[in-house]
Amino acid sequence: MPLRERKRALTRQAILTAAERLFEERGFDYVTVAEIADAANVSVKTLFVYFRSKEDLVFTDTWLLDLCLDALRRRLPGTGPGEAIASALITVLRDGGQTAREGIEGFHRGYGSSAALHSRLLRMWEEYEDRITAALAAEAGTPATPAMRLEAIRLVGILRCLTYPDVRTTTSGLSPADSLAYICDWLLAAGQR
Repeated sequence: MPLRERKRALTRQAILTAAERLFEERGFDYVTVAEIADAANVSVKTLFVYFRSKEDLVFTDTWLLDLCLDALRRRLPGTGPGEAIASALITVLRDGGQTAREGIEGFHRGYGSSAALHSRLLRMWEEYEDRITAALAAEAGTPATPAMRLEAIRLVGILRCLTYPDVRTTTSGLSPADSLAYICDWLLAAGQR
């Protein structure tokens, strides 16, 4: 990669890292763009060269969608889509250890209660539904059907449940190990429905 492109990539990553840290520390609604730019050692104008809005700083990573699509592609015959996605999420939570569990908690702390992000989050879930519906249709070798769309909505619903305060409320007071066990058991049950 040429030097200019490497510098652009480093600047972009510095902005994202600063934003994520500040959002998780104080919450999306309580962090200004100027604070993010300052933490990343760039000007506000430079920040807006890389990102059109503050909301764009949140929805840049597609790892969760990629994880789901990969789980669907790699699932063994006889394994349902819900089971495949639930197993992939459990693997991330178990293998990621405390970091993965802190990721869920960090999401709740940083973004979970932000009204400003609500509509953008809904658009993201719709994109997940579209992509999963397309993956199910491709697997079947047919055009997408209402049944495939409904299945995609159900699968995205499993993901969405992890981002709602209900998980946090239900597992509050549990040890990290018990919290992980509860979430994994819930995911297994949700994936089998």
